[in-house]
Amino acid sequence: MKKRAPSSLTATFLSVEVVIYAAFLLLDLMERGEQTISIKYAGVALCLGYALLCASRGGDRLVPMALALTAGADWFLLVRNDHYPVGIALFLCVQTVYFVRLRRAGAGRGYALRTGLALGAGLAVYAAGMASLTNLLAALYFSQLLSNTALSWTLRGKRGRTFALGLTLFVGCDACVGLYNVLPLASPLYPTASVGMWFFYLPSQVLIALSARPEKEDAL
Repeated sequence: MKKRAPSSLTATFLSVEVVIYAAFLLLDLMERGEQTISIKYAGVALCLGYALLCASRGGDRLVPMALALTAGADWFLLVRNDHYPVGIALFLCVQTVYFVRLRRAGAGRGYALRTGLALGAGLAVYAAGMASLTNLLAALYFSQLLSNTALSWTLRGKRGRTFALGLTLFVGCDACVGLYNVLPLASPLYPTASVGMWFFYLPSQVLIALSARPEKEDAL
């Protein structure tokens, strides 16, 4: 059976995202990251716009909600670079929406996993002497991202696999964020973590947006 070619909308979306991705990665590698903020945010906003168009044509309606919250979180964490608890709390809301999506798609609840990871992350923060509102929120958020990622790989179908891969890359991004915030500037891993954050992040959001497509790919 012949595979359908990507729709013109999807092809355009992916083409623009590739240009955005290449542009900010090049600038990051040149250590000119301060010039990439608007480019990176444009990539996130484009994911939201694409998901909204998918929803308007019969696609998933929870993904645009989550990506709107994501854009809000990135407004504080990336663009403004302040109000970190607010930004992280919005990302926690994103994971709540994704949990609802997972449940609707037939994934298990995973309450034991979610609770265990949340408690473990919180205790790790306390044990490291880093207990603060920001760090505790970040620990709770990351535990829920890990739980959702594990549950997502139980989904069937192309959309489920695309969503699972997007969440997995999201984990890669946040692992780099964690390293970026704890490593000393002199560490040889610091530049890798700095570039790695968005190396994983934008592809993760693109895949999540693609997972919102209608079941019939030619609907777009």
